Amino acid sequence: MSPVRPLPEKGRSKDELLDAMRAMKARDARWREGRVFSLVYYVDDDLLEVLQAASALFFSENALNPTAFPSVRRMETEVVAMTAGLLGGDEDTVGTLTSGGTESLLMAVKTARDWGRAEKGITEPEMVLPVTAHPAFEKAAHYFGVRPVHIPVGPDFRADVDALQRALTPNTVLVVGSAPSYPQGVMDPIPEMAAIAQAHGALFHVDACVGGFMLPFVRELGYPVPPFDFRVPGVTSISADAHKYGYAAKGVSVILYRDAGLRRYQFFAYTDWPGGIYASPSMAGTRPAGPIAAAWAVMHYLGRAGYLRLAQQAMQTAQRLQAAFAAIPGLFVYGEPVMTVFAVGSREPYEVYELADEMARRGWHLDRQHRPPSLHFTIVPAHARVVDAFLDDWHAAVAQVRRPSPRRTLERGLVRFTAWLLRMLPARVSRALIRLAPKLFRGSGDEALPHKAAPMYGLMGTLPQREDVQEAVLDLLDQLFRPPEG
Repeated sequence: MSPVRPLPEKGRSKDELLDAMRAMKARDARWREGRVFSLVYYVDDDLLEVLQAASALFFSENALNPTAFPSVRRMETEVVAMTAGLLGGDEDTVGTLTSGGTESLLMAVKTARDWGRAEKGITEPEMVLPVTAHPAFEKAAHYFGVRPVHIPVGPDFRADVDALQRALTPNTVLVVGSAPSYPQGVMDPIPEMAAIAQAHGALFHVDACVGGFMLPFVRELGYPVPPFDFRVPGVTSISADAHKYGYAAKGVSVILYRDAGLRRYQFFAYTDWPGGIYASPSMAGTRPAGPIAAAWAVMHYLGRAGYLRLAQQAMQTAQRLQAAFAAIPGLFVYGEPVMTVFAVGSREPYEVYELADEMARRGWHLDRQHRPPSLHFTIVPAHARVVDAFLDDWHAAVAQVRRPSPRRTLERGLVRFTAWLLRMLPARVSRALIRLAPKLFRGSGDEALPHKAAPMYGLMGTLPQREDVQEAVLDLLDQLFRPPEG
């Protein structure tokens, strides 16, 4: 089908449009019912109404020009200041808001690159990061010409400190640690890593995008949380997403720096444009004011007591789920998660993907991970209301997957055989077959993937030709961003 479509000849009524949009939305993941374990950080409808009202109040304002909208500038600076206070900042700590965690991480890398160039004369910058660090760092490396140097994690999925020491070079401008890492929800050894970076004369960024608005409250509730914020010597920047456990509307994140001199390398200014002086604090030009307003509103609406209450609720739910998973023979939780993000694995690796398929049939959306195979869980307060129903379906899914089945046995065998065959075939043949994967695994209609995705994940995560797998994923991305048929 052609990707080109004509604009409708006539407009449609508001009611007709909204009905059509509701019909499309009906097929989406049911986050409001607590059936999604990633992507959406939902509390309840009362908080949702606050976010919607605050966003709507500043729906048309543009934070590009803070002199035109001083109210937006005030809200942004106050959100930054409150976040800095939460994360051990002092009177020198500064920052900005961004559109999300990815932009915050992009800004941290861009800042380090420009700092290294200006302060140390580094023209071929490198950054050292664990293999569990967020892919946005890879995107930043690609965009800004910074070479990523990957270090392994140990059996506990925490960054290998000895490997970090060996990976440093005169070109290292940035070292990265996660608090916590997204895949397994464990904390990198932030104090040790920051000390090494500081001794080497490099910057150190803490990616607390998922933990920045949860860990301080988890610690206050008495749970063990290792040091990770500006109280740690050597930490020079921190990212924390307000639209995650800050419960703000998407998309808004906070990027903080230890001092204004470092933040200056994030800014951009151009003074020779006939249209006037152009300056921006981050990647975006036009900056929607609605998410800024919603972040300011939710922080005042919940307050410290509200965040503590929600943290306790989410932690209790996460611990209950982890205990239930660990009680099932053959299943386990990876590492030692510090908060409400964790991953579940199985002694039969392919089994977790089959469990995800079975849970999808029951209306639950679980993210599949690989290297190692696992299912990801991000627990939010809304899950407390559905944990019993989830566990009932989970036990039923485990029983279904473990019931003897010739079809399932054949499927597992075919996946193992296909992986072996692709290793044995000539490179150009296996490359062509791998590139067919997006067409074989593509769902129908608007579906990005079929409900039965276990074969795809079971195969793609084990193939050694990672460049070919990447090309197959890019092919799938190309298909996804074409208009659906019909």
